[in-house]
Amino acid sequence: MTAIDDRVTGIFENLEVPEGVKAELIRGEIVMTAGPDMVHNWIVEAIVDQIPRARWHRLQTQDVAFPREAGEPQPDLVVIERGAVEGPGRLIPAPAVTVAVEVVSRTSAHRDYHVKREMYAGGPIPVYLIVDPIKGQCVLLTEPMASTASGVPDYWSERTTKFGDPIPLERLGITLDTGDFGTL
Repeated sequence: MTAIDDRVTGIFENLEVPEGVKAELIRGEIVMTAGPDMVHNWIVEAIVDQIPRARWHRLQTQDVAFPREAGEPQPDLVVIERGAVEGPGRLIPAPAVTVAVEVVSRTSAHRDYHVKREMYAGGPIPVYLIVDPIKGQCVLLTEPMASTASGVPDYWSERTTKFGDPIPLERLGITLDTGDFGTL
């Protein structure tokens, strides 16, 4: 990281964010967005309810640290195996994350589909699920690779399903029911 990155990180860590606003550090840029709407929250709740708590931590509003990235994104949902991270702290190392979930909003689509896809693949986070209530679809990305021919990290496998169709999340040992996912 550069001196500028260090300064931005320092500002971010001391930033006082108003209630109802989400702040993330994405590739050296502080991104602030309005809090999520009800459809977003219901989708996250529906996913959390299906992931077995006995084996997995299902964390919302959790910052994730990426090696070699000036960023600390806050996925809408982070799933980590119990015991993968010990002790207190604000940041979970990206390699400890099993699944990252982002629910797309009108203002986050580019970041969720492109910027965070690259970051999460480079993490490497084994499973990235993009839930898009605007399009009524989910994009399941698995098998991260360090870089493509263009030098950008990405996922080998991409599967798009429409809301209502089940999504096998083999890493978690479940099939996700998307029948209750609402649209915008």
